[in-house]
Amino acid sequence: MKETTVAAKGAGIAAPQVNRSERVCICMLNRKLVPLINPEIISKSETLAVAEEGCLSLPDIWLHVPRSVEVLVKFLDAKGHEQELKLKDFDARVVQHEVDHLEGVLIVDYPHPKLTTPAL
Repeated sequence: MKETTVAAKGAGIAAPQVNRSERVCICMLNRKLVPLINPEIISKSETLAVAEEGCLSLPDIWLHVPRSVEVLVKFLDAKGHEQELKLKDFDARVVQHEVDHLEGVLIVDYPHPKLTTPAL
């Protein structure tokens, strides 16, 4: 998963995106790829921000997605130790995006006025 994320210059990837059924993702947090095993978002701020997101599963599609600006996520680290992280802004967005994948949700599942593609 790490190699796929780095090669694609992505901010994260979830196991289902590489045909795995484990509840695992890796996320770029604080400019470092961090594995999250069995991640669970245990709280979200009510304050939302809308930002454009892309997805390795949907090449060339960029959509504006509303996300909570802060989250508290609980997970196991690579050594099996339970961790909790309070994340804000981009880090919170990346975790929400990857946990969505683990729940079977894609950015196209959010309501959008129109699909956009990058300018050629």
